[in-house]
Amino acid sequence: MPELWQLSVTEASRLLARREISSVALTDACLDRIAAVDGRLSAYITVTADAARRQAAAADRRLAAHRHAGSRPDPLTGVPMQVKDLLCTNGVPTTCASRMLAEYVPVYDATAVARLRAQDAVLLGKGNLDEFGMGSSTENSAFFPTRNPWDTARVPGGSSGGSAAAVAAGAAPFALGTDTGGSIRQPAAFCGITGLKPTYGRVSRYGLVAYASSLDQIGPLARDAADCALVLQAIAGHDPRDATSLPDAVPDYTAALTGDIAGLRLGVPGEYFAGGMDAGVRNSVTTAIDKLASLGAEIREVSLPTTEYALACYYIIAPSECSANLARYDGVKYGYSHQGDGDLWQAMERTRQHGFGPEVKRRIMLGAFALSSGYYDAYYRKAQQVRTLIRQDFTRVFNEVDALVSPVSPVVAFPIGERADDPLRMYLVDIYTLPVNIAGLPALSIPCGFADGLPVGLQLIGPHLAEPTLLNIAHSYQQATDWHRQRPPV
Repeated sequence: MPELWQLSVTEASRLLARREISSVALTDACLDRIAAVDGRLSAYITVTADAARRQAAAADRRLAAHRHAGSRPDPLTGVPMQVKDLLCTNGVPTTCASRMLAEYVPVYDATAVARLRAQDAVLLGKGNLDEFGMGSSTENSAFFPTRNPWDTARVPGGSSGGSAAAVAAGAAPFALGTDTGGSIRQPAAFCGITGLKPTYGRVSRYGLVAYASSLDQIGPLARDAADCALVLQAIAGHDPRDATSLPDAVPDYTAALTGDIAGLRLGVPGEYFAGGMDAGVRNSVTTAIDKLASLGAEIREVSLPTTEYALACYYIIAPSECSANLARYDGVKYGYSHQGDGDLWQAMERTRQHGFGPEVKRRIMLGAFALSSGYYDAYYRKAQQVRTLIRQDFTRVFNEVDALVSPVSPVVAFPIGERADDPLRMYLVDIYTLPVNIAGLPALSIPCGFADGLPVGLQLIGPHLAEPTLLNIAHSYQQATDWHRQRPPV
């Protein structure tokens, strides 16, 4: 048996249910692993070691009771997890990696967190991120950058970089991240793990500190598709506290993992293989597509002509929503408050000046401009019209194919600092993930090879509520390959 910290969620769940291992032992192994590697990675903002041990002991009691009664425990009972520090956790700081909320401690759990706690999953701590989820490298954290476990001189991706790095390094069996424009899939690709962005509304956003409310979605990062299926099963479903939560019944995601994809029609959008892609990324992705064909899938070339407008569309809609959502941080009601000379308006100005980092301020200003009088129709309204065209593109293509296959990013993990002073070059890293959020679709990133010694991610995109199909495609591929079993050297 591998060391306990190396266990996948599925393996740990099975061993815990059989009482072959204890949650206390597994949690201690993960905490020891955090102590061993996080000094080099900075994947965690907060580690809740004492609380985790108490939760693990409670989980062991629940597992023993199930064993005695001959009943089955919930799949995630006793399994440790990390939660991105953008999700509220009762009694545990939720900083959003921002000075603005550096001392904020929520008095409630986000719905997704509460549903995991209801299964007695064990919270190890909170993951680092780009401030308020705004970034693609986790360099925008107000506290420290996170480093990639495959090469600590490189970024782990973002904004869920702390979560991806922790899972890849064995410092958590799984994590909850958020995805507004690729923030689960891109770091999953850069760190060589599996990450799922569900359909918009499939997972409640209640308790998620909002960045862009029409784009944000919570999802799992884990070793493989089977692990993601278990976590999604726990967190998906309607929540009356979230007006955007879908009422649709939650299917059995684990039962969907048959591994049979014979006859499935997979589309390859030509626009996702444009210039600027690293040759190693292209080779890994095309090889993976060939592998899917050998497993019985039918590969078709398709076109999504509005792809070229997605970046501009996103960087009008997302900053506009961000400027509205972050207006609440005024130094009066909660969070950081600049205390000094001057009137209320000067205090508010200085609160935002010192409380927000440069990338957050950049996006607030972009959004405020797009929504301002005289520019609203030219920018925000036009972007919403383009959003409709992007959705229609996907709808048309999904009349022809069951899912789409593409790269996650045109590049592999880049050196820390390389793109920090070039926002446009940084934004282009997410060119293949942004359209999915604009259309509210589900998408999955799985490891499919290496380029220059760094992981490459394959993206699977489906129509609304097609998570079972995507997870099964990923599972079929992972049953036939070993990329998801590779471990970083850290």
